[in-house]
Amino acid sequence: MLLGIAYFPPISYFALMAEGKTVHIEACENYQKQSWRNRCRYYAADGPQYLNFPVVHEGGTHELPITKIKVDYSTPWVIRTERAIASAYESSAYFDYYKDELFAILDSKPETLFELDMQIIRFFLKKTRIEADIRLTEEYVPPVPDTAEGDYREKLHPKRPDTVLKDLGLEKPYYQVFAQKYGFIPNLSIMDLLFNEGPDSILYLKAPGR
Repeated sequence: MLLGIAYFPPISYFALMAEGKTVHIEACENYQKQSWRNRCRYYAADGPQYLNFPVVHEGGTHELPITKIKVDYSTPWVIRTERAIASAYESSAYFDYYKDELFAILDSKPETLFELDMQIIRFFLKKTRIEADIRLTEEYVPPVPDTAEGDYREKLHPKRPDTVLKDLGLEKPYYQVFAQKYGFIPNLSIMDLLFNEGPDSILYLKAPGR
């Protein structure tokens, strides 16, 4: 299985990891804008919203390897992000259990996009108790649309339909803080599932019998 790097990845990302296979994360591609690499979607008090973080633009970022992209800390986006997450999830059942460790990652200000994303991914793997063999790619192989089975680098994208949960038989609701106002919203960032379901998140991510 091959996945791109992602920031607070969508639930489908971790549902794939929960399949229990070896997971390769693309570490040799060039940076791509408007992807999950530095944005995520969460459930705020006024409905679904996006969070993102800025990167340092040294020349053309699209020509730089993903591991070389530096995070831009010249604006207080870390504080704004933590406040937005707290505002959205402070009344959820498990936010207080996880917030300090999660925010410590953001507060540590990892230098690169890849470092930041990988620390967040490993945090959620640990807390959801997904046992996946995570490896980084050592060379770049361009994706071939609709032919490479197990290659999800281009399939998980904010601007494209994501059918992973449906394909895995995992389209089902769980408790969400603001569902009474706006209804259940599927496939948000994994933090939405963890903050609301806590240790039971693994039961949502794995189909019965898997």
